[in-house]
Amino acid sequence: MQVTFFSTKSYDERYFTEECLECDHQLIFHEFKLNPDSAKLAAGSDAVCAFVNDQLDRATLEVLSGAGVRVVAMRCAGFNNVDLEAAADLNLQVVRVPAYSPYAVAEHTLGLLLALNRRLYRSYNRVREGNFSLQGLVGFDIHGLTVGIIGTGTIGVEVVRLFNGFGCKVLCFDVHENQRAIDLGADYVDMDTLLSQSDIVSLHCPLFQSTHHLIDSAAIAKMKHGVTLLNTSRGALIDTAAVIEGLKCGRIGNLGIDVYEEEDNLFFEDQSGEVMQDDVFARLLTFPNVMITGHQAFFTSNALIQIARTTLQNLTDIEKGGDCANQVKATK
Repeated sequence: MQVTFFSTKSYDERYFTEECLECDHQLIFHEFKLNPDSAKLAAGSDAVCAFVNDQLDRATLEVLSGAGVRVVAMRCAGFNNVDLEAAADLNLQVVRVPAYSPYAVAEHTLGLLLALNRRLYRSYNRVREGNFSLQGLVGFDIHGLTVGIIGTGTIGVEVVRLFNGFGCKVLCFDVHENQRAIDLGADYVDMDTLLSQSDIVSLHCPLFQSTHHLIDSAAIAKMKHGVTLLNTSRGALIDTAAVIEGLKCGRIGNLGIDVYEEEDNLFFEDQSGEVMQDDVFARLLTFPNVMITGHQAFFTSNALIQIARTTLQNLTDIEKGGDCANQVKATK
Protein backbone atom coordinates (compact mmCIF):
# COMPACT_ATOMS: atom_id res chain seq x y z
CA MET A 1 0.00 0.00 0.00
CA GLN A 2 1.30 3.46 -0.89
CA VAL A 3 0.87 5.92 1.96
CA THR A 4 1.30 9.70 1.85
CA PHE A 5 2.18 11.29 5.20
CA PHE A 6 1.40 14.88 6.14
CA SER A 7 2.66 17.11 8.98
CA THR A 8 5.77 14.98 9.38
CA LYS A 9 8.99 15.80 11.14
CA SER A 10 12.33 14.03 10.99
CA TYR A 11 11.38 11.82 13.94
CA ASP A 12 8.19 10.65 12.19
CA GLU A 13 10.14 9.65 9.10
CA ARG A 14 12.79 7.90 11.18
CA TYR A 15 10.46 5.77 13.28
CA PHE A 16 8.05 4.89 10.49
CA THR A 17 10.87 4.00 8.13
CA GLU A 18 12.52 1.78 10.72
CA GLU A 19 9.26 0.00 11.57
CA CYS A 20 8.41 -0.45 7.90
CA LEU A 21 11.56 -2.37 7.01
CA GLU A 22 9.68 -5.67 7.11
CA CYS A 23 6.42 -4.48 5.53
CA ASP A 24 5.45 -3.85 1.92
CA HIS A 25 4.08 -0.33 2.32
CA GLN A 26 5.61 2.53 0.34
CA LEU A 27 5.87 5.67 2.44
CA ILE A 28 5.92 9.23 1.11
CA PHE A 29 6.58 12.02 3.61
CA HIS A 30 5.51 15.67 3.46
CA GLU A 31 6.24 18.29 6.12
CA PHE A 32 3.24 20.51 5.38
CA LYS A 33 -0.24 20.04 6.81
CA LEU A 34 -3.07 18.23 5.11
CA ASN A 35 -5.79 20.54 3.77
CA PRO A 36 -7.89 20.76 0.59
CA ASP A 37 -4.97 22.17 -1.38
CA SER A 38 -2.23 19.81 -0.22
CA ALA A 39 -4.56 16.79 -0.42
CA LYS A 40 -3.98 16.73 -4.18
CA LEU A 41 -0.45 15.49 -3.54
CA ALA A 42 -1.87 12.20 -2.27
CA ALA A 43 -2.90 11.24 -5.81
CA GLY A 44 -1.72 7.71 -6.53
CA SER A 45 -1.66 6.71 -2.87
CA ASP A 46 -4.03 4.23 -1.28
CA ALA A 47 -3.89 5.95 2.11
CA VAL A 48 -2.91 9.14 3.86
CA CYS A 49 -1.43 9.35 7.34
CA ALA A 50 -2.41 12.46 9.29
CA PHE A 51 -1.82 14.02 12.69
CA VAL A 52 -3.74 16.04 15.28
CA ASN A 53 -3.73 19.43 13.55
CA ASP A 54 -4.34 18.30 9.99
CA GLN A 55 -7.55 19.45 8.33
CA LEU A 56 -9.78 16.49 7.56
CA ASP A 57 -13.10 18.17 6.89
CA ARG A 58 -15.47 17.27 4.05
CA ALA A 59 -13.65 19.47 1.54
CA THR A 60 -10.31 17.75 2.18
CA LEU A 61 -11.84 14.27 2.22
CA GLU A 62 -13.56 14.90 -1.10
CA VAL A 63 -10.22 15.79 -2.68
CA LEU A 64 -8.62 12.68 -1.18
CA SER A 65 -11.42 10.45 -2.40
CA GLY A 66 -11.21 11.95 -5.87
CA ALA A 67 -7.46 11.26 -5.87
CA GLY A 68 -8.06 7.56 -5.22
CA VAL A 69 -7.33 7.49 -1.49
CA ARG A 70 -9.43 4.98 0.42
CA VAL A 71 -7.91 5.03 3.92
CA VAL A 72 -7.23 7.81 6.41
CA ALA A 73 -4.76 6.62 9.07
CA MET A 74 -4.51 8.90 12.09
CA ARG A 75 -1.20 8.43 13.89
CA CYS A 76 -2.74 9.57 17.17
CA ALA A 77 -5.56 8.63 19.49
CA GLY A 78 -7.79 11.61 18.79
CA PHE A 79 -9.93 11.92 15.69
CA ASN A 80 -11.97 15.03 16.48
CA ASN A 81 -10.48 16.75 13.42
CA VAL A 82 -11.96 14.12 11.07
CA ASP A 83 -15.43 14.54 9.58
CA LEU A 84 -16.50 10.94 10.09
CA GLU A 85 -19.86 11.41 8.40
CA ALA A 86 -18.17 12.75 5.29
CA ALA A 87 -15.70 9.85 5.39
CA ALA A 88 -18.58 7.38 5.50
CA ASP A 89 -20.33 9.13 2.61
CA LEU A 90 -17.13 8.91 0.56
CA ASN A 91 -16.43 5.30 1.56
CA LEU A 92 -13.18 6.26 3.26
CA GLN A 93 -12.01 4.05 6.12
CA VAL A 94 -10.62 5.90 9.16
CA VAL A 95 -8.27 4.21 11.60
CA ARG A 96 -6.35 5.52 14.59
CA VAL A 97 -3.88 4.57 17.33
CA PRO A 98 -6.06 4.29 20.46
CA ALA A 99 -3.19 3.47 22.80
CA TYR A 100 0.51 3.98 22.24
CA SER A 101 2.00 4.84 25.62
CA PRO A 102 -0.45 5.87 28.31
CA TYR A 103 2.54 6.10 30.62
CA ALA A 104 4.07 8.89 28.52
CA VAL A 105 1.04 11.18 28.80
CA ALA A 106 0.34 10.25 32.42
CA GLU A 107 3.93 10.91 33.47
CA HIS A 108 3.98 14.23 31.63
CA THR A 109 0.85 15.23 33.50
CA LEU A 110 2.62 14.63 36.79
CA GLY A 111 5.68 16.43 35.45
CA LEU A 112 3.61 19.53 34.76
CA LEU A 113 2.14 19.39 38.25
CA LEU A 114 5.52 19.03 39.96
CA ALA A 115 7.11 21.79 37.90
CA LEU A 116 4.21 24.13 38.63
CA ASN A 117 3.89 23.31 42.30
CA ARG A 118 7.58 23.61 43.14
CA ARG A 119 8.22 26.40 40.59
CA LEU A 120 11.03 24.36 39.05
CA TYR A 121 11.07 26.47 35.90
CA ARG A 122 11.67 29.63 37.93
CA SER A 123 14.29 28.14 40.24
CA TYR A 124 16.16 26.64 37.28
CA ASN A 125 16.50 30.04 35.63
CA ARG A 126 17.39 31.74 38.91
CA VAL A 127 20.23 29.37 39.72
CA ARG A 128 21.69 29.76 36.23
CA GLU A 129 21.78 33.50 36.91
CA GLY A 130 23.40 33.03 40.32
CA ASN A 131 20.18 33.88 42.19
CA PHE A 132 19.59 31.45 45.04
CA SER A 133 16.70 33.27 46.69
CA LEU A 134 13.71 31.12 47.65
CA GLN A 135 11.28 34.05 47.54
CA GLY A 136 8.20 33.14 45.50
CA LEU A 137 9.03 29.43 45.25
CA VAL A 138 6.75 28.10 47.99
CA GLY A 139 4.89 24.95 46.94
CA PHE A 140 2.56 22.52 48.69
CA ASP A 141 2.57 18.85 49.63
CA ILE A 142 0.72 16.75 47.08
CA HIS A 143 0.35 13.93 49.61
CA GLY A 144 -3.11 13.88 51.11
CA LEU A 145 -4.75 16.13 48.50
CA THR A 146 -7.91 15.27 46.59
CA VAL A 147 -7.40 14.84 42.86
CA GLY A 148 -10.21 14.85 40.32
CA ILE A 149 -9.65 12.85 37.12
CA ILE A 150 -12.08 13.64 34.30
CA GLY A 151 -11.93 10.78 31.81
CA THR A 152 -10.77 7.34 32.90
CA GLY A 153 -9.68 5.60 29.76
CA THR A 154 -6.25 4.01 29.55
CA ILE A 155 -4.40 7.27 30.23
CA GLY A 156 -6.76 8.41 32.96
CA VAL A 157 -6.32 5.13 34.83
CA GLU A 158 -2.53 5.50 34.70
CA VAL A 159 -2.89 8.99 36.18
CA VAL A 160 -5.02 7.48 38.95
CA ARG A 161 -2.23 4.98 39.61
CA LEU A 162 0.42 7.69 39.80
CA PHE A 163 -1.58 9.86 42.18
CA ASN A 164 -2.14 6.81 44.35
CA GLY A 165 1.61 6.69 44.73
CA PHE A 166 1.55 10.24 46.06
CA GLY A 167 -0.97 9.27 48.72
CA CYS A 168 -3.84 11.26 47.23
CA LYS A 169 -7.57 10.69 47.41
CA VAL A 170 -8.75 10.25 43.82
CA LEU A 171 -12.20 11.15 42.51
CA CYS A 172 -13.23 10.27 38.96
CA PHE A 173 -15.89 11.30 36.50
CA ASP A 174 -16.67 9.50 33.26
CA VAL A 175 -19.80 8.49 31.38
CA HIS A 176 -18.53 4.92 31.69
CA GLU A 177 -16.93 3.76 34.93
CA ASN A 178 -13.67 1.85 34.57
CA GLN A 179 -13.32 -1.06 36.97
CA ARG A 180 -9.54 -0.69 36.91
CA ALA A 181 -9.86 2.79 38.42
CA ILE A 182 -12.19 1.45 41.08
CA ASP A 183 -9.76 -1.37 41.85
CA LEU A 184 -7.09 1.28 42.39
CA GLY A 185 -9.27 2.88 45.06
CA ALA A 186 -10.75 5.75 43.06
CA ASP A 187 -14.31 6.87 43.73
CA TYR A 188 -16.67 7.82 40.91
CA VAL A 189 -18.71 10.94 41.64
CA ASP A 190 -20.78 13.42 39.65
CA MET A 191 -19.04 16.35 37.97
CA ASP A 192 -20.18 18.96 40.48
CA THR A 193 -18.83 16.91 43.39
CA LEU A 194 -15.51 16.37 41.65
CA LEU A 195 -15.09 20.06 40.85
CA SER A 196 -16.06 21.26 44.31
CA GLN A 197 -13.90 18.80 46.28
CA SER A 198 -10.72 18.49 44.19
CA ASP A 199 -7.52 20.36 44.92
CA ILE A 200 -6.19 19.25 41.54
CA VAL A 201 -8.31 18.66 38.42
CA SER A 202 -6.78 16.75 35.52
CA LEU A 203 -8.44 16.30 32.11
CA HIS A 204 -8.11 13.04 30.19
CA CYS A 205 -11.33 12.78 28.19
CA PRO A 206 -11.67 12.93 24.39
CA LEU A 207 -12.93 16.00 22.58
CA PHE A 208 -16.50 15.64 21.34
CA GLN A 209 -19.24 18.18 20.88
CA SER A 210 -20.45 17.22 24.35
CA THR A 211 -17.05 17.91 25.95
CA HIS A 212 -16.18 21.09 24.05
CA HIS A 213 -15.42 23.79 26.66
CA LEU A 214 -16.18 21.32 29.42
CA ILE A 215 -14.22 23.63 31.68
CA ASP A 216 -16.03 26.95 31.24
CA SER A 217 -16.83 29.82 33.58
CA ALA A 218 -19.65 27.84 35.24
CA ALA A 219 -17.38 24.86 35.91
CA ILE A 220 -14.58 27.09 37.22
CA ALA A 221 -17.01 28.78 39.62
CA LYS A 222 -17.64 25.38 41.23
CA MET A 223 -13.96 24.68 41.83
CA LYS A 224 -12.02 25.21 45.04
CA HIS A 225 -10.27 28.54 45.33
CA GLY A 226 -6.64 28.05 44.24
CA VAL A 227 -7.28 24.80 42.35
CA THR A 228 -4.59 23.39 40.08
CA LEU A 229 -5.94 22.62 36.58
CA LEU A 230 -4.09 20.26 34.23
CA ASN A 231 -4.89 19.42 30.60
CA THR A 232 -2.87 16.94 28.54
CA SER A 233 -5.79 15.77 26.43
CA ARG A 234 -7.33 18.21 23.93
CA GLY A 235 -7.13 21.99 24.05
CA ALA A 236 -10.78 22.76 23.37
CA LEU A 237 -11.86 20.96 26.54
CA ILE A 238 -11.00 24.29 28.16
CA ASP A 239 -12.57 27.67 27.47
CA THR A 240 -9.32 29.61 27.52
CA ALA A 241 -10.92 33.01 28.04
CA ALA A 242 -12.78 31.68 31.09
CA VAL A 243 -9.58 30.13 32.45
CA ILE A 244 -7.78 33.45 32.12
CA GLU A 245 -10.49 35.09 34.21
CA GLY A 246 -10.13 32.25 36.73
CA LEU A 247 -6.40 32.88 36.94
CA LYS A 248 -6.88 36.63 37.39
CA CYS A 249 -9.27 36.22 40.33
CA GLY A 250 -7.23 33.42 41.94
CA ARG A 251 -9.87 30.71 41.58
CA ILE A 252 -7.31 28.83 39.49
CA GLY A 253 -4.06 28.79 41.43
CA ASN A 254 -2.00 26.92 38.84
CA LEU A 255 -2.55 25.97 35.21
CA GLY A 256 -0.53 23.32 33.39
CA ILE A 257 -1.43 22.59 29.76
CA ASP A 258 0.18 20.61 26.99
CA VAL A 259 -2.61 21.46 24.54
CA TYR A 260 -4.35 24.66 23.48
CA GLU A 261 -7.62 25.12 21.65
CA GLU A 262 -6.05 27.32 18.95
CA GLU A 263 -2.79 25.42 18.69
CA ASP A 264 -3.11 24.57 14.99
CA ASN A 265 -1.00 27.52 13.86
CA LEU A 266 1.33 27.50 16.85
CA PHE A 267 2.56 24.10 17.93
CA PHE A 268 5.13 21.81 16.31
CA GLU A 269 6.93 24.71 14.59
CA ASP A 270 9.79 27.03 15.61
CA GLN A 271 8.18 30.46 15.82
CA SER A 272 10.75 32.04 18.10
CA GLY A 273 11.56 34.67 15.48
CA GLU A 274 7.94 35.60 14.81
CA VAL A 275 5.61 38.12 16.44
CA MET A 276 2.97 36.33 18.50
CA GLN A 277 -0.35 36.84 16.71
CA ASP A 278 -2.55 35.00 19.20
CA ASP A 279 -3.38 37.55 21.90
CA VAL A 280 -5.10 34.99 24.12
CA PHE A 281 -2.08 32.67 24.12
CA ALA A 282 0.20 35.66 24.71
CA ARG A 283 -1.89 36.58 27.75
CA LEU A 284 -1.49 33.08 29.16
CA LEU A 285 2.27 33.44 28.90
CA THR A 286 2.22 36.45 31.24
CA PHE A 287 1.06 34.47 34.28
CA PRO A 288 3.81 33.23 36.62
CA ASN A 289 1.61 30.30 37.69
CA VAL A 290 1.02 28.94 34.18
CA MET A 291 3.18 26.33 32.50
CA ILE A 292 2.65 25.42 28.85
CA THR A 293 4.34 22.70 26.83
CA GLY A 294 3.82 22.30 23.10
CA HIS A 295 1.81 19.08 22.77
CA GLN A 296 4.75 16.91 23.79
CA ALA A 297 3.12 14.69 26.42
CA PHE A 298 3.10 11.73 24.01
CA PHE A 299 6.68 12.35 22.89
CA THR A 300 8.77 9.41 24.09
CA SER A 301 10.68 6.89 22.01
CA ASN A 302 8.41 4.16 23.35
CA ALA A 303 5.33 6.01 22.12
CA LEU A 304 6.80 6.84 18.73
CA ILE A 305 7.68 3.20 18.11
CA GLN A 306 4.21 2.04 19.12
CA ILE A 307 2.51 4.72 17.02
CA ALA A 308 4.44 3.60 13.95
CA ARG A 309 3.82 -0.09 14.59
CA THR A 310 0.10 0.30 15.21
CA THR A 311 -0.43 2.63 12.25
CA LEU A 312 1.38 0.30 9.87
CA GLN A 313 -0.48 -2.71 11.26
CA ASN A 314 -3.79 -0.89 10.75
CA LEU A 315 -2.88 -0.38 7.11
CA THR A 316 -1.79 -4.01 6.72
CA ASP A 317 -5.04 -5.27 8.23
CA ILE A 318 -7.07 -3.21 5.77
CA GLU A 319 -4.89 -4.20 2.82
CA LYS A 320 -5.41 -7.87 3.61
CA GLY A 321 -9.15 -7.31 3.68
CA GLY A 322 -9.54 -8.19 7.33
CA ASP A 323 -11.21 -6.33 10.13
CA CYS A 324 -9.27 -3.50 11.75
CA ALA A 325 -10.02 -3.18 15.44
CA ASN A 326 -8.88 0.45 15.39
CA GLN A 327 -11.34 1.71 12.79
CA VAL A 328 -13.57 4.60 13.83
CA LYS A 329 -16.96 5.39 12.35
CA ALA A 330 -19.56 8.11 12.68
CA THR A 331 -22.14 7.53 15.39
CA LYS A 332 -25.71 8.43 14.55
